[in-house]
Amino acid sequence: MPEKEKIVFCTGGGCTAKLGAGVLSHILEKLPRGEKDPNLLVGYDSRDDAAVYKITEDIALVQTVDFFPPMVDDPYTFGQIAAANALSDVYAMGGEVKTALNLVCFPESMDLNVLGEILRGGAEKVAEAGGILAGGHSIADTGVKYGLSVTGLVDPHHIYANDAGRPGDKLILTKALGVGLICTANRVGEAAPEHLAGAIQSMTTLNKTAAQISRKYAVHAATDVTGFSFLGHLHEMMGGKLACRVDARRVPVLLGAWEAADAFLYTAAGQRNRNHTGPFVRFENVPFAMEEILFDPQTSGGLLLAVAPQDADALEAELKKVGLPAAIVGKILEKEEKQPEITVIF
Repeated sequence: MPEKEKIVFCTGGGCTAKLGAGVLSHILEKLPRGEKDPNLLVGYDSRDDAAVYKITEDIALVQTVDFFPPMVDDPYTFGQIAAANALSDVYAMGGEVKTALNLVCFPESMDLNVLGEILRGGAEKVAEAGGILAGGHSIADTGVKYGLSVTGLVDPHHIYANDAGRPGDKLILTKALGVGLICTANRVGEAAPEHLAGAIQSMTTLNKTAAQISRKYAVHAATDVTGFSFLGHLHEMMGGKLACRVDARRVPVLLGAWEAADAFLYTAAGQRNRNHTGPFVRFENVPFAMEEILFDPQTSGGLLLAVAPQDADALEAELKKVGLPAAIVGKILEKEEKQPEITVIF
């Protein structure tokens, strides 16, 4: 078989290419709101993972879009990762994927076989999700970017909003952290092949199974952990009205991530995450490398679930049974005056 075509690595690929959360917040606050539509159940006000619009009493649309430059050299693998990342937002809202549209930016001077491999990887993930690839849009550009616009369905009475957690809820993370650090290490030739393979396996794994299992239990809130990091998305889950305590020793971490953090292979996006979310976090005896992992931007990361305490152990056990590195990593608390929003212990 001929050797697979490769694409040149784009600096800041994957979810590290996102604008910082602080920049987005400033811009969104200035956008015209228009008339409020009571059928828009979830918009950008809560900084949620996707929009939800009610069609009937029992059916609501879930709409999301995500695309970015590559973070791996193999175009087929990049297509899989980008698609899995975009599809994840529907799962984070408690929905099921129905249709997807390709979004492509591609240089006309580049071999079209590369584009074909990217689209093949994405199409396979849409099919695995049970969705239909229904079309798309392409732009001639100076660099490669790919992703999806995805539509799903959800019962409007069972939406997973990101900020609806309750005091006492346990926090469950379904995938290990560290893909940003490992991809950065790979870019400079410092990642062991097995560490990169582990990161790729994580990024190409759909959150479909985790979402399906979670629906059996009392999940009050959910998000997927992507570019704003574990702590950044956890900050959004607290919504300014809750607090939480995280045991960093229980947080699943990909092999190679700690070594990359110790070698100072940080991303600019990780430092933006620290600057934006750091003021809301208190660390107690947490090694600096672990801090960096918690601020590390994830691409196609896992679900972070706020689960009723009586269901948490059973949900964790069932997720582990299907091979996911899921773990109870913390607990939501009542927010008290002068208390940090997020306390991380080690």
